[in-house]
Amino acid sequence: MVAMILESGARQLARAPLTAAVFARWPGDRAAAALAMRFNAALHALARRDTPARLGALYRGEHRDVDGAIGEALAAHDAFIAEWMQHTPQTNEVGRAAAILAALKVVRTRFDLPVELLEIGASAGLNLNLHRYAYDLGGVAAGDRASLVRIAPDWIGPPPPDAPVELVAARGVDLAPLDPADAATCERLMAFVFVDQSARSRRLEGALALARRWPPRVERGDAVAWLGDRLVEPALPGRCRAIVHSMVTQYLGAPARAELDAVIATAGAAATRERPLVRIGFEWTEDRAAVLLTLTSFPGGEAQVLAACHPYGAAITWRDRYVVR
Repeated sequence: MVAMILESGARQLARAPLTAAVFARWPGDRAAAALAMRFNAALHALARRDTPARLGALYRGEHRDVDGAIGEALAAHDAFIAEWMQHTPQTNEVGRAAAILAALKVVRTRFDLPVELLEIGASAGLNLNLHRYAYDLGGVAAGDRASLVRIAPDWIGPPPPDAPVELVAARGVDLAPLDPADAATCERLMAFVFVDQSARSRRLEGALALARRWPPRVERGDAVAWLGDRLVEPALPGRCRAIVHSMVTQYLGAPARAELDAVIATAGAAATRERPLVRIGFEWTEDRAAVLLTLTSFPGGEAQVLAACHPYGAAITWRDRYVVR
């Protein structure tokens, strides 16, 4: 369905000159900026509003005139789509929490300590509530088994270690944090889910409901500056600080990525066994050939690849031997 929408959008793009100009004049890497995802989400947002009605009917499967519906939407709502595309995607995909939790299980085998989570690019903070979801990680049950949000990725390879994860604190940062209590915010997040992925939509709705009950702590700010401020705060003994980022670094320029690495390395140099620091990344490789789950542990600074993952966490290929990067 999404492929048909994007192919039709390419054919009909001339009917939306403002949107066409966004694609034509984009200053950087269009793939890294996820322009196609932004475009698709803008159309999905319109369809969810039944605006225009023909587009809503297409998304509900009531007719098959793809070009007619997409062309009409582009012509009538060019300004809306072009404005939507200026903003960084806010998927906040909770399916990725399975990979993050699996990495935290590895961390627990190295540092037998509870975790303080620091997430950059946290969006609505749904992954700060990762301990409130139920998981099946290759046969290893984890999380809150009574949770209505159930995450069971297709698991390839051996399971992660069956080690308990205790989350004692969690906070995050985002340039434009989303409020799970705000209807427009929830609608924006729902629009970024592909229209034909109903199970994923239901999972997101459940995670948003939990976030309204237990609001995540997400501050507004620059990721690198915020993290630097957090890491100079005295670390509490008997806690492992875990820096987490998923699908964030692609939106940072090379200087910001280098600064992020330097901030973490500086804090890592001061880490001890009683006050350890880890970094968990769920990010595309530089050539966008794969999404890797990585873990860097301090003291020591050992960096490893734990798994290769589907971009939304739908499948995880766990390494039987962790590969040092």
